[in-house]
Amino acid sequence: MINSRRESAMPQARLPQLQSIFLTDAGLETDLIFNHGIDLPHFASIALLASASGTSALENYFRDFLDLAVRKNCGIVLESATWRASPDWAEPLGLTGPELDSLNQAAIIMLQRLREEYRAALPAIVISGCIGPRGDGYDPGRIMTVDEAQTYHTHQTGRLVAAGADQVSGITMTNVPEAIGIALAARAAQSPVALSFTVENDGRLPTGQSLASAIAAVDAATEAYPAYYMINCAHPTHFDAVLASGGDWVGRIGGLRANASRCSHAELDAMQDLDKGNAIELAADYGRLRERFPHINVLGGCCGTDLSHVAAIAEACI
Repeated sequence: MINSRRESAMPQARLPQLQSIFLTDAGLETDLIFNHGIDLPHFASIALLASASGTSALENYFRDFLDLAVRKNCGIVLESATWRASPDWAEPLGLTGPELDSLNQAAIIMLQRLREEYRAALPAIVISGCIGPRGDGYDPGRIMTVDEAQTYHTHQTGRLVAAGADQVSGITMTNVPEAIGIALAARAAQSPVALSFTVENDGRLPTGQSLASAIAAVDAATEAYPAYYMINCAHPTHFDAVLASGGDWVGRIGGLRANASRCSHAELDAMQDLDKGNAIELAADYGRLRERFPHINVLGGCCGTDLSHVAAIAEACI
């Protein structure tokens, strides 16, 4: 549904969310586990696509956000349920490599079906192939070289693009070499890419690197190939001051997927119950950020958020 008139030599020119506000979804895995009682082995929502009931649960999840976008008359970015579906996760999930490849394809096909269902009701629907870190979304662990990261992520990137994703997104990136590797894999596949960094309470990456430095490093290594960057998995109070510090790099931030909770990642990991925070306060934080940085167009949630949080954000920002 991307307007072909936007296309140019640079793939990112095809992305309509660079021009106006788009919603996206919330914390898919935490929502399904804590709010819907659905078991996700290894926090991998991709496993649901192996059954008709699991696929139906995912479709219902995304329909809620599509219906919200209809009510707000805005575009939406649909992130595929493939965050934990890169090659290393096949064995822990009890899958063969080809079986995991098939589920990656099924995730995109499911979103294509939903796009056809809602095509006439929405200004634009962008299907994004979601790529998570090779390891954990909070802890960088062993950091790959750029070449290792590109080689590793090329496989899933290729499957998602071949299945028909309009773009790919590197979500919960904890370190720069892995982000660069995903960007280079996307460039080789001739796909637009958005990169979203996990930040800690101080607004820095888990490696300690500043967000400004991380974005500058990725842009330098890729000739500024990413269409835009996002911030994820942190409460707005954790990165507000970082954005307020200014700099050209802030103009590269195109989306927010914040946590509902103000807790640190270590505190969240130790919790037995979900901290949903306060949806109205979170929405007000988004609204204030949008007033100061109106170029930040893609709005959704991360850990602990659900439809209620994104609906409140939509009310505050659209």
